[in-house]
Formats: sequence, C-alpha cells, structure tokens
Amino acid sequence: MKKTVVLSIVLTLMLVFAGCGQSDNSKATTPADTDAPKTTSAETEAPKTTAAADTEAADTSAPESSAEETGNTAPEGVMTYEEYMAAELESQVVIETYVQAKQSWWDNKATVYTQDEDGAYFVYNMTCSEEDYAKLVPGTKIKVTGYKTEWSGEVEIAEGATFEILDGSYIAPALDVTELLGTDELIQNQNKFVAFKGMTVEAAGQDADGNDVAFLYNWDGSGEDGDDLYFKVSLNGENYTFTVESYLCDKTTDVYQAVKDLKIGDVIDMEGFLYWYEGVNPHITSVTAAQ
Repeated sequence: MKKTVVLSIVLTLMLVFAGCGQSDNSKATTPADTDAPKTTSAETEAPKTTAAADTEAADTSAPESSAEETGNTAPEGVMTYEEYMAAELESQVVIETYVQAKQSWWDNKATVYTQDEDGAYFVYNMTCSEEDYAKLVPGTKIKVTGYKTEWSGEVEIAEGATFEILDGSYIAPALDVTELLGTDELIQNQNKFVAFKGMTVEAAGQDADGNDVAFLYNWDGSGEDGDDLYFKVSLNGENYTFTVESYLCDKTTDVYQAVKDLKIGDVIDMEGFLYWYEGVNPHITSVTAAQ
C-alpha cells in the first residue's frame, strides 16, 4: 500500500482505539460518581434515624409527664382539707365535700354545713337555685369554688361561692369532743358534726319575774317562740353557751322542743355542728337525757 493509505488506515485505527478508551474511562468514573451520592445518602439517612429516635422519645415521654401532672385519681386544682386550712384568708379555694345539713335558702342563696373524711366546711350563702337546693340532701357530694373568710372566729367559705353536684355520698359520724372543751385543740374540729356527753344544764338567764330559766329566746332574751334558743351547760366547773339555730332547726323540730323542756340541773347528751362565734358556739341538732 501507499504510505499515505497506510497512514490513513493507522490514523483511523488510532482514532477508533482512542474513542474506545474514552468510552471505557467514562464508564469507570460513572460508578465512582454514583457511589459518592450513595455515601451522601447514607449520611443523610443517619440524621433521619436520630430524628425518629428523638420523636419516639418525645412521643413516649410526653404523655407520661402529662399524666403525672394531671393525676388520675384526684381532680386537678381541688384542695385537701389541710391545704384549705393553710390557705390565706380572702384567697380563692376549691374543695370537694359532702352536705351534712342545710341551714337556709333565700334569694337564690344557700347556707350548708359540709364535711369529708378529713375536716368540715361551713359554706355561707353560696349561689343556689331553689331547684338545686332541693337536691342537696344529706350526703350529697359537691364541688365548691369560693373565697375563704373569717367572721368572729368562724372560718367559712364566703357569700357568693358556686358549686356543682358530683357523684358520691358520705355522712359523717358524730365525733365526741366533750373532753376537748376548754382546750386549744377543740377549734381544730371546727364545723364538724360532734357530740357532747354528760353535760349539766345551767341557768341561761332570768325571766321577766326574775326567776332563773334554762334557755333564752335570742342571746339576750329579747326574742319569742320561733327565734334562736340559747342555753348554758357546764362541764368540770366551766360554763358554755350552746344554740339551737332556728334556721337550721326551727320550732317544729324535736330538738327545739327538747331545749324548751330543759330544767336547770338536767344532765344531757347533745349532737350538733361545732360552729364558732366569739368562741365555741355549737349549733345543736339533738338533745337527749344523758346515757
């Protein structure tokens, strides 16, 4: 062949081989290039795994924390009796308690004596319809929201409190506090349903003729039949003034008549609520001859 032809053939072959070499190099680098993204992808998957773990931790811990804060056995925001007693006067209080007796209703206001297993609460003139008042039978559980106050020594929930009726019932037994009369410990049982045993009736005052009498209508004798009854009893040489609150026990009740029938020197047992007014002033609901 002519040199020119041979050269042409050689050149052609070289170009072919060069092209083949470039194609192989391209194929060699492509996997390397794609491997790098795979490595990068693996690196981005690691944060996903961490994020998922964080999310799972948050999902499992958050409900547990929430459950602990809310509580499953006691209503949130309701005070124990100890917390209620520790609360400052004029501060808002929220309690759950049980009606033991109703004192009065008028103008959509109800006054009730209440108690739970730990202590007692006197709720004065809480907002209450006449229809709801009829539902407040002894034992009824209620939630009361109001303000703690004090009047002449009586710690109570002030006028204007609101309430709702709850499921549940409790009637407190009478706690014998006879031996606590005259002690500082007595007031710790304020407003509870209590009993006094073996107390002697003393002269409460005098009638218009100057004769000693066992009871008075009103504290100073200025009242009449149907008003509060005041009478005095003694224990260990000390006299105490007890009351039949006419709103709680009116003149048609057994206790009202029993006090009217008292004679000086009678020895009696009593039950009632440990109310306070310038000192102990129980509101008596039952009087019987001492056993």
